[in-house]
Amino acid sequence: MQVKIDTKEKFHVITPNEPVLSATMTDQMDAALLPFLQKEVKNVILNLHAVEEIDAAAAAKLLQIQQYFYENNASFVTCNIQKTVNAFLAEHELDELLNIAPTESEAWDIVQMEEIERELLDTEDIEFTDTGNE
Repeated sequence: MQVKIDTKEKFHVITPNEPVLSATMTDQMDAALLPFLQKEVKNVILNLHAVEEIDAAAAAKLLQIQQYFYENNASFVTCNIQKTVNAFLAEHELDELLNIAPTESEAWDIVQMEEIERELLDTEDIEFTDTGNE
């Protein structure tokens, strides 16, 4: 799977240069996206502006990858979804499960808000632990 990678301070923007995401690409999706969890900056924005078609297996794989990111305290936001892809996701009731932003800029905002939320939760956990030791 051909992708463009744009690295920012708090996230990576991954843009597939493929018009179709299909079942045959699910292993390639893992290979392209999961290594970011091993980096210092783990958050990913998946920009699908070039993707015109997706099948059920590829959509399910995106959902699985998204869940894996959140299980590992990292954000995964999909943005710039074409109308045909959005219609497919809605038809299969996946649009409600995926973390989707209309634009890349709004996806940036979501990642930054989730980062702040994680930092606050970490701070609360530390304060609670410190208070509990007294």
